Amino acid sequence: MTEAVLEVRELRREFGGIHALDGVTLAVRGGERLAVIGPNGAGKTTFFNVLTGEIPPTAGTVVLEGRDVTGMSAPRRARHGLARMYQKSELFDGLAARENVALALVAGRGPYRLGTAGTAAERAEADRLLERVGLAGQGLRRARALSHGERRQLELALALARRPRVLLLDEPTAGMSPAETQLITSLVAELDRSLTILIVEHDMDVVFRLADRIAVLHEGRVIADGTPVQIRGDHVVNDVYLGRVVGA
Repeated sequence: MTEAVLEVRELRREFGGIHALDGVTLAVRGGERLAVIGPNGAGKTTFFNVLTGEIPPTAGTVVLEGRDVTGMSAPRRARHGLARMYQKSELFDGLAARENVALALVAGRGPYRLGTAGTAAERAEADRLLERVGLAGQGLRRARALSHGERRQLELALALARRPRVLLLDEPTAGMSPAETQLITSLVAELDRSLTILIVEHDMDVVFRLADRIAVLHEGRVIADGTPVQIRGDHVVNDVYLGRVVGA
């Protein structure tokens, strides 16, 4: 069995008297696609924020490729191979799509002057990434001129530009049309299995298409963890979440 590349052990996060995470323990194997689902307020965003180092846990441990990163800053975790595609836009709207990708490519390598097109090698690599996410030929368009779906494609390119080993996708299809959702889902499904992916997503069609495994959070706890078939048939999960989604 492939070893875990990301583990959390007894992860807790409290905000005053609220237990946003209450003893979460999970291990994600190399190349696995794990979806984290649950009702609003279940702790999904807090879970991702703790994984990336944006907020510290109250207790517990985060281990990335065998290294305890619990005390590491978000930039250091990124340098160790953890990347995130945020639900809210993280683009430089005034820059071209290619320049946005070039910025991500050179992050950590040295200074990069805004408003330049980068070196020839950086431009070529940026164009390859844009093609990979379905934006071939769109490199000179300003980010602000892209549609919502195209912006999400560009954000995926930025995340991939960091050459991550673990990628967190935070509501990747939020606000998308059915056609845009189908495209971004296909792009994620086609990513190489050398990349481990965690997904927070409310669209259950997307979850069941992409996930090898699903963990269900409720009130900060993991109440179920299994294959899509197992989760579909779990009576507790249906009572807590899936039944509400289907009936919505």
